Amino acid sequence: MKQLKYYINLGAPPIRDNVTGNELFINPVVGFNPSWFNKSCGIDFSEEWHTNPQVRYDAHKKMKNEIKNRFPGYNIGEVLENKPIDLLTGIFGIGIMDSIFERPLKFYEDRWPVPYGEHLTEDEILKLEVPNLNENKFFQSILMQVEIIYKLAGNARGFLNWQGNLNTAFRLRGQEFMIDLISNTKIARRLLNIISDTYLQGVTLLYEKQKSFEIDYQFATVANCTVNMVGPEIYKNTLLEYDKKIAEKFDVIGIHNCAWTATPYLDLYSQIPNVGYIDMGIETDLNKAKEIFPYARRNCLYKSIDLKNKSFEEINKDFEFIAMNLGPCDIGLPDIEMDVPDEKIKFAIDVCKELSEKYE
Repeated sequence: MKQLKYYINLGAPPIRDNVTGNELFINPVVGFNPSWFNKSCGIDFSEEWHTNPQVRYDAHKKMKNEIKNRFPGYNIGEVLENKPIDLLTGIFGIGIMDSIFERPLKFYEDRWPVPYGEHLTEDEILKLEVPNLNENKFFQSILMQVEIIYKLAGNARGFLNWQGNLNTAFRLRGQEFMIDLISNTKIARRLLNIISDTYLQGVTLLYEKQKSFEIDYQFATVANCTVNMVGPEIYKNTLLEYDKKIAEKFDVIGIHNCAWTATPYLDLYSQIPNVGYIDMGIETDLNKAKEIFPYARRNCLYKSIDLKNKSFEEINKDFEFIAMNLGPCDIGLPDIEMDVPDEKIKFAIDVCKELSEKYE
């Protein structure tokens, strides 16, 4: 079984990547929100950061130096690895699909962009069609960026955050989508069909472009951040088939749940083929997750508020619990703000190293 791992590029939201085989038994993956880099080294995440690879190239050097200076010897954001710079992952945040469907983004100097505007009405969904991305201005601008990135960095590695079926439908339709899933399944299914077809078209075209630059990706990832608003019965009856639809087109798929309990959905996710990654919160039945997904890379997402507020002893206890019940696995430490002490971050990484030596 091929596996994926948790990956956070500097300045970017979390995504997934192929495993290397060199991951620790308990593998810490640390990520900072844009506000952290904005305050620490003056990075401006406004629109030009997302549209201009040169701006990102210059920003990445500053972010890398900041990490190395504040966390010497700690491999946060792959700063100690001899890898080509990733200038693609993070652009437009979670707004890729919104932008393809011409929903505007609001940009900020210290946040990832946020889609805004009116949600789709029922009539608009009935008229909506799968866009031809070969003629889509926004998507073509991304492919042009890939070419520029290759010229700048000598590689075209990296990913777009496509989100997935549920997350995209919720953003495009708003709260009405939750009602659609109960009482207007015709509209819900039409929207999900359009989203999944657009997703598959976009990922395929991006991977074809990257393959022309000798980067060959063969996986997909879906984000179900709002799945606990839906419930397992509705997920089973309506949403599951669309996640399967995406999974069947790729060698491996990753499933993202956010840092909430995934327990009610584990059996349903087991029906999806080629699952090589799944994440969850610490409240999940971790033993069950390991039992159902013995060959997938598992990831326990640890909330930044807990990293900030819990004592060193409590963090150590939590991490040991994760290691005993879910390992080998990643421990994701995303969304860190400036109010999380550096010493807490270093401690968390050190504990993962100690637990890896203990349990591997």
